[in-house]
Amino acid sequence: MSSCDWIPYLGFQLRKAGVQFDAIRVDGDEGRRLADLMAALTGGEPGPVVLEENGRRGVYFLLPPGSTAHRSWPRGVTRFNAAPGVVSYVPVPALSGKTWPLTWRFPPTAPDRFVHPLLLRSAVTEILV
Repeated sequence: MSSCDWIPYLGFQLRKAGVQFDAIRVDGDEGRRLADLMAALTGGEPGPVVLEENGRRGVYFLLPPGSTAHRSWPRGVTRFNAAPGVVSYVPVPALSGKTWPLTWRFPPTAPDRFVHPLLLRSAVTEILV
């Protein structure tokens, strides 16, 4: 795996969305089904996906910066970006060690490799609509 300087060495940290990446979150079982569908559509390499194991059980899909602000998403999707007047943060776990309640469902494979926005948009429409 290539170095991604936005991944913490230990534990987890919040990263400001819209800088290194944008993100969407889909909660609960729907988010996990979406992650599985994205894996099936991409031969097992959908791009970076983070799972939250407590609370809302969110699934965070990390996309290229600037890719979520001007696109409509179905109800049930929470966007994290740097649109005008928006400041949002995404939890990012280390690649190993104690990161609970966060884990990588699919870790990053390269610094500029993210979830494909149009493919994710199509897949999320299948799951949530």
